[in-house]
Amino acid sequence: MSELVELAGGIRVCVGKPSDTATFAVTEDATDDHRAVTVASVPETLAELEDRCARRPHAAAVCDDVLRALDPAGSTFTGVVTESLAYSTLQAGPEFASWLADRGPVQMPDIPNPVVTERDENLLTIRFNRPRRHNAFSTDARAALLEALEVARLDPSVTEVVLAGNGPSFCSGGDLAEFGTFADPASAHLARTRHSPALALAEITERLGRACRAEIHGQVQGSGLEMAAFCGWVRCHPDAVLGLPELTLGLIPGAGGTVSITKRIGRWRTAYLVLSGRSIDAQTALRWGLVDEVS
Repeated sequence: MSELVELAGGIRVCVGKPSDTATFAVTEDATDDHRAVTVASVPETLAELEDRCARRPHAAAVCDDVLRALDPAGSTFTGVVTESLAYSTLQAGPEFASWLADRGPVQMPDIPNPVVTERDENLLTIRFNRPRRHNAFSTDARAALLEALEVARLDPSVTEVVLAGNGPSFCSGGDLAEFGTFADPASAHLARTRHSPALALAEITERLGRACRAEIHGQVQGSGLEMAAFCGWVRCHPDAVLGLPELTLGLIPGAGGTVSITKRIGRWRTAYLVLSGRSIDAQTALRWGLVDEVS
């Protein structure tokens, strides 16, 4: 038997036996069913979900729509474009505007060399290099990352790629100081899809397989987790904390995560990470298949 709980944004959560039609299921029992998530308290989890979805019903609904529309066995390009169009829609919406108003004006710090690379024969190591900001991902970091990935994409002598981060964290997600600086949603969409680390990583992984790997530690949030999941192998430090916090901003994952993470763990657990805003530890990520190794 199972109970279906309806939340704002058309989100449907099963309590008990999972269902393909639900957004996901929650249970207090251990489960290997990728449609369900084990939580410490179902009532507390439902209360948190109800509050979050009520605060951001547009983003919750769009998240559910995008995840249901994705074919995990289909084209990565199609998935990334679909995600970006949805993300741009939310950037123009009232929930993101409300978050920006609450945040207030901020100044973007100027940090040189946001990404550093090292070539050792056939190995190319790419490291995020904003350690004092837990490698928060910015426009200049994206440009530097793409430049490094182009080397791996175009040079057949590169047969191994490692994506890592300097300092206490791999990548804490998009730099919040930069959010809201886009000229308009259409331009933002074109920038995301024409200059996409996600698509570059997917292409490199298609060629190299497990030889394109991410080595993650510390905070692995938002875009950091989304990009790592595109790699053919993800090695995770035991201290890692993984999550998708974008709903708080009135947004959904925008760095390809609805594709990369869904391909690894299914749409149900991806939806849980987005809608709950809860992070998971390394061992949970390993059980789910979000990472391939904890060491």
